[in-house]
Amino acid sequence: MLLLGACAQGSGGNSASNVVTIGYTGPLSGAAATYGEKTLRGLQMAVEEINENGGFEVNGEIYTLQLESLDDKYLPNETAANAQRLVQEHQTPIIYSPHSGGIMAMQVFNEQEGFIIGGYSSEPAITEQGNTLTVRIPPSYHGYLEPFTDYAKERFGTRLASIPPVTQYGQDWANALLPHWESAGGEVVHKASVDFSKDTDFFTILTNALEHNPDVLFIGGPSEPTAKLAQQARELGFEGGFIIMDQAKLDEMKTITGGSYELFEGAVGVTPLIYSDFPGTPQFIEKYREKYKEDPGSESGYHYMSLFIFVEAMKAAGTVEDVEKIYAHIQDGVEALPEDKQVYIYEKIDETGGFVQQMRVAAVENGEIVQIKVDE
Repeated sequence: MLLLGACAQGSGGNSASNVVTIGYTGPLSGAAATYGEKTLRGLQMAVEEINENGGFEVNGEIYTLQLESLDDKYLPNETAANAQRLVQEHQTPIIYSPHSGGIMAMQVFNEQEGFIIGGYSSEPAITEQGNTLTVRIPPSYHGYLEPFTDYAKERFGTRLASIPPVTQYGQDWANALLPHWESAGGEVVHKASVDFSKDTDFFTILTNALEHNPDVLFIGGPSEPTAKLAQQARELGFEGGFIIMDQAKLDEMKTITGGSYELFEGAVGVTPLIYSDFPGTPQFIEKYREKYKEDPGSESGYHYMSLFIFVEAMKAAGTVEDVEKIYAHIQDGVEALPEDKQVYIYEKIDETGGFVQQMRVAAVENGEIVQIKVDE
């Protein structure tokens, strides 16, 4: 397994006992490695910034952070094994995972083992199962179903071919979108799935889908393979629209396929972070670009912001160890988050553990990103 650590001591001669270890388990190799690295970068930036500023104070004690990360190759069983290791070796009060399969694998035992799951997945099921120590960091994808459907159907037509990834997340997304598409008067003309861990040439999958003359393709997953799937669809003559699951980002897809949005004309997806205008967005983008020489995605922004919220929750709870108290003060963390850390704006954390925020939707029109109004 790949083990990456980031540790910095604050000023004042703090002892090792005043270091709080944050865990991460995600895909750092394989087809989703780029996605995993982007999620991890947000945490690394937050840890470095907190430590460089002298750490944080809880009940008169100064603490710094250490980040321990493990590669799970996007496999839920690896996520569970990694989480056990992180708890046993590092007593991590919080463990992040950026995929629903891994989050659900940890939910089997996180309450008993005593750690909070920082779940980076818009899958609503992760906070609907009653787990008392799970936080869903991005908004639920249910909020995207109506605007994505309305835009694609009105612009291109009613015939949809569905090609989500084989992951639990991809299948759950499809199981939510397809009935909504049909209830809105659309027709699902083809259903298939793609395994990005094995498939690199999508000719057969796409040929079978395009034989049904769809107006819209539903695709998604990590940005890199999603972009290549869309590109090959165009090469095979598809001229319709794309509904892009929220894991893939339009700006990242553009970079992967040569730097132009024209290939994705008519695609509808989440608004890329670089087109957002929240109070802390410009500062975060500047820091990220300086450090990594590229634009940040929402994965990095959400992880960065969420760790500051967890630190504020520890301050409000008066503990870095009692995870139930920390969890109970996450709303305090939301309210105490400094404006320059508000890469997004959370309204609150709801009763199930999901952060609530306004949905942001964008589409590609005439080779440019445009914002799509979403009714709240």
